Amino acid sequence: MMGIAAVGNNLITYVFNDMHFPLSKSANIVTNFVGTVFLLSLLGGFLSDSYLGSFWTMLIFGFVELSGFILLSVQAHLPQLRPPSCDMVSDGVDCVEAKGYKALIFFLALYLVALGSGCLKPNIISHGADQFKKEDPKQSKKLSTYFNVAYFAFCIGELLALTVLVWVQTHSGMDVGFGVSAAAMAVGLICLISGSFSYRNKPPKGSIFTPFAQVFVAAITKRKQICPSNSQMLHGCHNNVSSHVPATSTDASNLLHTEKFRFLDKACIRVQDGSEASESTWRLCTVAQVEQVKILISVIPIFSCTIIFNTILAQLQTFSVQQGSAMNTRITKSFKIPPASLQSIPYIMLIFVVPLYETAFVPIARRITGKDSGITPLQRVGVGLFIATFSMVSAAVIERKRRTSALDYQETLSIFWIAPQFLIFGLSEMFTAVGLIEFFYKQSLEGMQSFLTAMTYCSYSFGFYLSSLLVSLVNKITSSSSSGGWLSDNDLNKDKLDLFYWLLAVLSLINFFNYLFWSKWYSYNPSLSHDHSLGQDIESQNFNSSKRVGPENTIS
Repeated sequence: MMGIAAVGNNLITYVFNDMHFPLSKSANIVTNFVGTVFLLSLLGGFLSDSYLGSFWTMLIFGFVELSGFILLSVQAHLPQLRPPSCDMVSDGVDCVEAKGYKALIFFLALYLVALGSGCLKPNIISHGADQFKKEDPKQSKKLSTYFNVAYFAFCIGELLALTVLVWVQTHSGMDVGFGVSAAAMAVGLICLISGSFSYRNKPPKGSIFTPFAQVFVAAITKRKQICPSNSQMLHGCHNNVSSHVPATSTDASNLLHTEKFRFLDKACIRVQDGSEASESTWRLCTVAQVEQVKILISVIPIFSCTIIFNTILAQLQTFSVQQGSAMNTRITKSFKIPPASLQSIPYIMLIFVVPLYETAFVPIARRITGKDSGITPLQRVGVGLFIATFSMVSAAVIERKRRTSALDYQETLSIFWIAPQFLIFGLSEMFTAVGLIEFFYKQSLEGMQSFLTAMTYCSYSFGFYLSSLLVSLVNKITSSSSSGGWLSDNDLNKDKLDLFYWLLAVLSLINFFNYLFWSKWYSYNPSLSHDHSLGQDIESQNFNSSKRVGPENTIS
């Protein structure tokens, strides 16, 4: 985490000052890079669950990421691989942008890092969580604690990156900074290999997409069939007492039938055509197989509601860093704080708040709600989405004050004026990021853990891509023949960044109300309740209903 965070969080400085890309293009390069990192997490999750297993996926792509760090360090060290030195703020028109083989080396190194980090990310979480038996009530509590501890470890890595490594990049050069990231990655790989003899490694289950494709093909083939009113007539249905399985089972074959997406149930209808031959798996699927697809479809709206949240995160890693560059960074006569290090402020707070959340809030909430994690993962995500709006409100207000002070009074505000937007977002991320990871992992089945965990990171990807799209659209819509758009200039004093922040605040608030709708709509499959007290309730419901499991027998 320390290695990739040091590159991603201060990358805009290197792209703008050393590679000489314009500010808006630099911001898009960074958001596209970070977006690709998280999008490739789907590839890492797929390879892990289907073919390689989490350990070997981490090991292989860890070395890919390491090679990218080394190449970045080499390019930053050798002047002949970079454009001639130039001040982009004062002499931006005369600066030569990186092109040809220089741009090729840069993007090759950058996307080697993206490929390695993307495939590594979901497996770090899922491999750690695989060491617990989540169907065991005692292990379920430990699993919830694990997600908080893992997030705490990530915060420590981010904090070191944003303080020590960013300081090294600023004072010793980006080549040394990238080299330290490579060294950190190497140490991480050594740590991973050192525990290889004690891991509980879950074997890959083969392609996870084939069963999904079979369900859609079978359902479309039998689209003219009528679903039976009695779910026991569906192929492979287990919703009765004799075949009942524990409510906390993660075995895909034990999933109980639910009433959502009834069209897909047609894939489980056995056609009575007088033939003794059994139907192909592409024409007849089990209820459990269909329920897996239903779970995947059901989590998509929840996943989508976190995209705007991550678009806000993209601003804190791009424009907010540049915002800090235009402010007074001096703390003492001899020490200036690197603007990118402002991103360490929420992590300093979180290394105290996360343990407090786990040791104080969760036990109190657990006694009130009876849930192992205190509040449900969906409730936790909702709290974070609501708080995130105020991060952009704070950013907009302070940017307006900063620009007014610079233009009207020739005063430069202290960089700590923008600290609140980082603090507020850090608090919201503690709720949303951990809640989303816990939600996806607990909704996953054997053979799907890494892929569904990767969907969490995929949300980051779409958020950063949306940021790039919004920047381009806003510039296009707000530009005129006499003036550029809100974000078209390299000088923030000539831009209208505060209006862009207000736009994001409005989008974030609308997104929160959208999330409230979908979180109320979502219902858990009864077989996948990992809260012990809830599992007992579901179990009693299922024993009392041997013919139908509908909305009244699910948890919302």
